[in-house]
Amino acid sequence: MDAADVAASVLVLGIIIVSLLSNVVVLICFLYNPEIRKQVPGLFILNLTFCNLLLSVSNMPLTLVGLITTGHPGGSVFCQIVGFLDTFLTTNSMLSMAALSIDRWVAVVFPLSYHSRIRHRDAVIALGYTWIHSLCFSVVATCRSWVGYHHLYASCTLCNVRAKGAGMQFILFTVALHSLTFLLTLIVLCVTYLKVLKVARFHCKRIDVITMQTLVLLVDIHPSVRQKCLDEQKRRRLRATKKISTFIGTFVVCFSPYVITRIVELFAPGPISPHWCVLSKCLAYSKAASDPFVYSLLRHQYRKTCSLLANKVLKRSQLNSSSLRIESNAGRSSNNANTTNNIQPPTNKPAGQ
Repeated sequence: MDAADVAASVLVLGIIIVSLLSNVVVLICFLYNPEIRKQVPGLFILNLTFCNLLLSVSNMPLTLVGLITTGHPGGSVFCQIVGFLDTFLTTNSMLSMAALSIDRWVAVVFPLSYHSRIRHRDAVIALGYTWIHSLCFSVVATCRSWVGYHHLYASCTLCNVRAKGAGMQFILFTVALHSLTFLLTLIVLCVTYLKVLKVARFHCKRIDVITMQTLVLLVDIHPSVRQKCLDEQKRRRLRATKKISTFIGTFVVCFSPYVITRIVELFAPGPISPHWCVLSKCLAYSKAASDPFVYSLLRHQYRKTCSLLANKVLKRSQLNSSSLRIESNAGRSSNNANTTNNIQPPTNKPAGQ
């Protein structure tokens, strides 16, 4: 192992730990809070969390083993199963993000008719489509034996070495896979979230107009209060832009290097740097670690649930420690009482004896 492999191994290990912990916390919040379970976006977040968790316990550890041993981890059949999961889970998670963006778009653009437009039944149908879409590509790649260990990415995934006899079929399949997953999801994210940003800015502008009219009427208002209102307007506009940039930016930063590398790999005349391939794969893995924060844990409802769970755990630990302290004090006092009873008072003999 050289220094780059060591750094990549440490990076993958850190991604595994963060991804496991954060996605487990999201799952616990979903199971603990009935309000989150009632909401339609909760189903999409649950599906996304499931994909991220399964990716963290199946594909990421195998990539870590491949980096450490610099060889093929496991047998051929095992690697094909993991390669199937890699294609299925990555595709499913991308489409779940697209479904979440459509849900947010409907909620913002049609707030009064949202509950009649997006119901749990519609969410289940959308999730069914994401599973069928993902299974189609995964099953085709596995049945054609196009998945296996790819030494450039140190992971079990789509492998052009195993598809040498297929030629043009593998190229068309890879282009179609990334076009109907990454590119489709990116288009949906950009269209929906930019429309959401447009509506949010329109509402902010209306609020700003009302605020300015109020400030004009309040002639005797203190300058500090006026400045505070203006600063709040700026923060409101920046907050909306920041959220939309986070949704789209994390998707592009994490997935685009890997997708572009896979496309370039099909037509490159020479070999691609394995260090770059591993780095692009690590960036794709990092999306599983960032999704809980982007879509769940930074929201007020999840933060409130986490704080309630933390307080509950801390109170229970305090009660356990106090009960142990009481038991130990009771044990000491009983021991002291037994010691006192065991000490016999000295008997005074009569003087004539």
